[in-house]
This record gives sequence, structure tokens and C-alpha cells, in this order.
Amino acid sequence: MDRPSVVFTTGVTPHERLPKVRASELVGRGWLNTGGKHVSLADLRGKIVLLDFWTFCCINCLHVLDELREIEAEHHDVLVVVGVHSPKFVHEADPVALAAAVDRYEVHHPVLDDPELTTWSAYSARAWPTLVVVDPEGYIVAHMAGEGHKNNVSVLVRELVAEHEAQGTLHRGDGPYVAPEPTSTTLRFPAKAIRLPEADGYGWVGDGTDPRGGNLLVADAGHHSLVELAADGETLVRRIGTGERGLVDGGPEDARFSEPNGLCLVPEELRAELGYDVLVADTVNHALRGVRLRDGLVTTLAGNGQQYMVGAGDNVLPEVDAEADAEADAPTAARRQKLSSPWDVSWVPALGAFVVAMAGNHTLWSFDGRGTVEHLAGTMNEGLVDGPAAEAWFAQTSGLAVGPDGRLWLADSEVSALRWLDATPEVVRIGTAVGAGLFDFGHRDGAADQALLQHPLGVAVLPDGSVAIADTYNGAVRRYAPAADGEGPGEVTTLAQGLAEPSGLLVEVHEDGAVDLLVVESAAHRITRLRLPARLAGELLDAGAHRTARPVSEIGAGQVRLDVVFTPATGQKYDDRYGPSTRLQVSASPPELLLDGAGDDVPLERVLQLNPEITEGVLHVTAQAASCDADPAIEFPACHLNQQDWGVPVRVVDGGPAELSLPLHG
Repeated sequence: MDRPSVVFTTGVTPHERLPKVRASELVGRGWLNTGGKHVSLADLRGKIVLLDFWTFCCINCLHVLDELREIEAEHHDVLVVVGVHSPKFVHEADPVALAAAVDRYEVHHPVLDDPELTTWSAYSARAWPTLVVVDPEGYIVAHMAGEGHKNNVSVLVRELVAEHEAQGTLHRGDGPYVAPEPTSTTLRFPAKAIRLPEADGYGWVGDGTDPRGGNLLVADAGHHSLVELAADGETLVRRIGTGERGLVDGGPEDARFSEPNGLCLVPEELRAELGYDVLVADTVNHALRGVRLRDGLVTTLAGNGQQYMVGAGDNVLPEVDAEADAEADAPTAARRQKLSSPWDVSWVPALGAFVVAMAGNHTLWSFDGRGTVEHLAGTMNEGLVDGPAAEAWFAQTSGLAVGPDGRLWLADSEVSALRWLDATPEVVRIGTAVGAGLFDFGHRDGAADQALLQHPLGVAVLPDGSVAIADTYNGAVRRYAPAADGEGPGEVTTLAQGLAEPSGLLVEVHEDGAVDLLVVESAAHRITRLRLPARLAGELLDAGAHRTARPVSEIGAGQVRLDVVFTPATGQKYDDRYGPSTRLQVSASPPELLLDGAGDDVPLERVLQLNPEITEGVLHVTAQAASCDADPAIEFPACHLNQQDWGVPVRVVDGGPAELSLPLHG
């Protein structure tokens, strides 16, 4: 059936799209970063208020936190950012876990704890992240979803400052933020750990008489550095990196990282050729870094500190003209390629390359260790779809481990899944061992096709070929054992509970056959040793199943008009230099919910045909819009890409609304 024709209107101002309404009061369980004080909108009168609706599991929300840092610093005396934490997972509703996340991600503004999604609903938020701007008189002036709005927010803040300073309604001065008391620990929210091999050239100091092989190297994300610990997992040997956030190469006292997560030893036969011993996923720097253990030298190998944006035309930087500048350090292809929050790395012999879990755009990439990094698998849509690499959907993959058979196991966190990648020189295929989808999670053992996890971040392969899972938001270590005959779904059991956000696992097999599991307890700032039972069986537990509870949008049966609202910021126009400036992709769960209207197209409006026989489901909507400077006098206009994925729970009812409006920027 042909898709109905649509008309896409442009040039509509935000005020025409969004009636002027007063902002709703900020209601929740409590406040963080305010010194224990409650904050009301009346307290913020005279300030520009930016409400950031977020949840700490969401990589897009973390991207927005980084986008806002510069804006907060520039407008600190007129702008108050308020984080409204509206949780997706059960664990995120725990106030202790939220306080840890605010500390972990260096959130330097007040945060409202909104576990019942009360304020979320009052502001009609439908996606993480959502930004709402309130003017100094208490009126909503903008509603944005997704990431990439840094320029939009900056332009709007400058306009509001000029307008309300002229009116006398802008009050400069400090906001309600109160910094928490600092704490000091050797590790701060560590992410992953590896054991350094006992080999000449690794970790020797002084005159070479102090071998440190067998020590641990830990990605100390909260301290923006790497930490070498003695074999006991506690004694500090050295720190690589200054501890300050940044992207700087050099020796251990000069180098800087930004929330490094994944670590992988370079294969022994490649270390001399490559010139580094450990590959690091430097997550917030959107980069891969190499570390030479002999002297702690850090080198950037891939990425350039800029985030890859889906659909952007400048995700690869231009080549340096080395002839024009003989002194130029011409970057490799890998260093010109923008990346998006690489979270873990693992060497995969079948590919002869490192595989990178690119959490920020829900993909896997390969890196040859030298100068080439390439997209390996994933459509960049968020979800759980198996099959050939080019058709697979991932959701913030955060942990990787290779088994003795060459299979790569994946902790796919946002779909609470354990997945796998099988590779040959001809084909790469993706499958799922445990997991149901974006909004289904829990702590349930038993048959793997019925078992549930909750936002796992790490995996490790045990000596018998089963897989240990750092089931982060359940505070547990789980075990997946494939069916003995290779035919059934396999079984999931629980090996340990009561852990504080385990995010990384390291398996150690002793000479007597005993197996220890070193667990990176991220929220407890430590490495914990677990002695596993001889049979590795674990317990069968069932703590219940959960679905993310969000307000359901009622829509009418039959035809429904979907309208994604986007208006370029002042001084910007649609950017079509690299092709169409907008893109809209629509699908549904179950697929039968949509009789027509699914698929990709350019306009941000579409007529959907709903199946009257399906009463409930989720509409999956991905929208992108590119804009750039409109002034023709600017030779090289600055361009910006806004994007968002929505999963909108809907209920089809007779007589329901015939329009669904989603604000990308309006």
C-alpha cells in the first residue's frame, strides 16, 4: 500500500506551535545538591530555568549532561539547570543509587528526585532526555527532546537574557546549588579491570628488579584515570593520568582521560609492533587510547574528542595537508573518525581486530590497532533485533568478552540482555541468549528464554564455557549456561547478590582448579573477590518481572497524524548540504500495530494507520533535523544535528486523539 502524501511545514515559530503556559510546580520525593532544601519555582523567579528530564542509565542523557556543562559555566549567574530524575529501571528509583549517580557523573546543579514520574507527567515528557526552558517570569518557552541541543539552548538563553534584562525581570546572582561534601578513596566508581601478565617489559620500575606482573589495571572512571593495584586488589602502585577530566596524551603525570571504562590487553605478538600494551575505551572523550605499561605513556589512537552524530555529514574530519605544514602530525583515518561513547573493547581473533562497544550510537565497531576504525554491526537504531550484522539492533552495549570458541559475548544494557556475535571472514551474525526488549527487565532465573536481567554492564567467560554476567542494577552476578545438547535455550542462575552496581568481571583459575571471580563493585569503589562454587551452578531465584512504567498516550483507531515539531533556532536554517535535512523513522511493537506508516522518510510528519484489533503497544519513532547558520556572509557556517528516539506506549481507543505530537525542538 502506498504511504499517504504529507505536507511538511517550516518556518513556524515556537510561540505559534506552543501556547504560552505557566510552568508546573516541581514535585517529587526530595532534592539533591541543595543542602537539603526544597526548591520551588517561586524560588527561581527571575532566573532562566532549564529542566533536564533524565535517567542515569541512559547514554543520551549522559551526553546531554556533558553538553550542558559549558552552558552552565557561561551563564552561571542567570541560568539554573534543574535535573529532574525520572527513572526507567527499578534500581534507579532507589534514592541511594540516585545520589551515587549524581556524584559519579559530576552533576553540579540541583536534582529533583521524581520516582513516580509526577513532574515528568506534568511537563508531558515522553522521552529521555527531554529539556524544558522556563523564562524568568515562570512561562514555558521551549520544549526539546533528545541530544544535540547545545546551540539551541545557548541561542535561547542569550535571547532571554537580553529580553528580561531590558524588562527588569532578570535577577543575577547565585542559584540554589550546594556542592556535597567531597570524599576521598583510592578508586572512585571504577568500571573494568584486567590482570597484567607476568612477562618481561610489563610494569617494571627503577633498575628493572621490581617485577609487578600479576598486578591489576583498573579503569578508575570517577577519577578520570587508570590505576595499577597490587595483586591484592587494594594496594595502590601507580596512577596513570592526572585525575582531571580532559583529552591529553603524554606520560602518567600529564595524560588526561574522561570517564574511561573498557580495558583490553593487546595480543602479545602485536605489542612490539603497535607500541602499546593496553587499549582503553575513553568513553566521554569519544576516543580509544593506547597505554604503554613500561612508562605509562598514553596515546590517542582513534577518535578526536568529538561525538559521532547519526546522520551528520561531518563524522569524519578532513585530512591534514601535510605538505602545507611539514610539522603537522597528520592524523590517521581512525583519529579523524568521530566516535560515540565507546564503553568496552575486546580482541576478537576471528576478525583479527579489536571490537568496540560503541554505546553512544548502539553499534559495534572494529579497530585494527593501527589506523583504521570501521562500523561493524548495528543499524544505529536502539532495540533488540538479531540477524546479520547490518540488520541488528543494539541498545547501549557496555560489556564484551570472548569465549574459547571465539564467540564474542555482549552485555547489552538498555535491553537488559546477554547477546553474542559469531564472526567468520564472510559473515558476522548477532544472536540473543537472554533478554526481551527495551522495557522488560527483572531478576528471574531459570530457562534463558524466560530469564530476566536488569541493565547488565559486564560479562566474563568461565572455564566451563558458561558466561558470568555483571547484572548491575540487580546488584548480582548471574550465570548463563548453554544447553548441554546445544538445542535448548540454556539456563540462568544467580551466583552472588548484595553487590553495589557490579560493572566488570575478571575470572581467575587457580592451579587446584578453584575459580575466583574479581568483581568491580563500582558504587562501592572497590574490587571484591568471590570464590565460586565448585559446580558453578548457582541458585535459582525469582524476584519478579518488571516493565518500565510510563504514562500511556491514548490515540484513536484508524488514521493518526504523527507530527515531530522542529523549529531551527534563531539565526539558523535547515541544512541540506549533505542531503535531506530531516529524517523520520517509525516502527511499532508489536509490528502488527501499524497497518501503514512504518519505515523511513524525509518529512517530520506522517499519517499512521493503526490496527483496530491491537489495543496496546509501543510506537518507536526516530527523528533527526539538521540546521546551520543562516547568515550568507559566514563562509563556514556552524551546523548542528538534533536527534531523538522515542518509545511511546500507546493505547488505541475509539474516539481517541487523531494526532500525536512529539517536540524535537519547539
